[in-house]
Amino acid sequence: MGDFEEYMEYLKYRFNDRDQEVMNKERGIKRKVSTLKSFYNYFYRAERLNNNPAARIQLPKLREKEIIRLDVDEVALLLDEVEQGDKLTAKQKQFHEKTRVRDLALLTLLLGTGLRVSECVGLNIKDVDFKNGGLKVYRKGGKEVTVYFGEEVEDALADYLIERNHIIPESGSEDALFLSLQKKRMSVRSVENLVKKYAKTVSPLKPITPHKLRSTYGTALYQETGDIYLVADVLGHSDVNTTKKHYAALEDQRRRSARNKVKLRES
Repeated sequence: MGDFEEYMEYLKYRFNDRDQEVMNKERGIKRKVSTLKSFYNYFYRAERLNNNPAARIQLPKLREKEIIRLDVDEVALLLDEVEQGDKLTAKQKQFHEKTRVRDLALLTLLLGTGLRVSECVGLNIKDVDFKNGGLKVYRKGGKEVTVYFGEEVEDALADYLIERNHIIPESGSEDALFLSLQKKRMSVRSVENLVKKYAKTVSPLKPITPHKLRSTYGTALYQETGDIYLVADVLGHSDVNTTKKHYAALEDQRRRSARNKVKLRES
């Protein structure tokens, strides 16, 4: 048992490629200990071991992560900054003049649909259906679905497509909706950097990523509809419990607000 405890202490730290000591996160530790427990369980059940010392190991408890999202006013400020670029550095402003319309379409799309960043960069021009206000998106596992967008997203995409139709893409990126300055399909990393660049100007204390924009959309949709199943469907969660876990605090807030809705006697 002492060896296992010593191993768990060892797991709290690891070394990266540059031999620098860094901390293992709780989920990483739990994953490694679970693997070790499974290993011992197998040999114990196969009667290759007389006892199972790993059975007494307690898996580390995971702390619930705080969901980081943008507030309503921060969303407006972010889109304003993408449009104007006032707070960018002089070097960033040079690029901003060339990418402003594209960047506004991209962030408006992420904030207005809750798309995953991989789904966003995978979009082709033909996937945009303005007539029905929808996007053909391939979810995890290759499932094809239609994600619908509102007027703000429609306007931003329409403005960008006017510009996009005048760009001659590099070979292999002819169909891509969003192009980099190199005229190639944008990568997940480039969108992550783009979001980070703008978000730092309006919410420097929040580590905003494309996934946080997805959480922002999910929160807004749940607050507007109160329908957790709709949120799960729109976000493409295969299990509604995943959605409930993310928005449990909001559900509790709604339950609290309902406590005075039912009147037992007229006052």
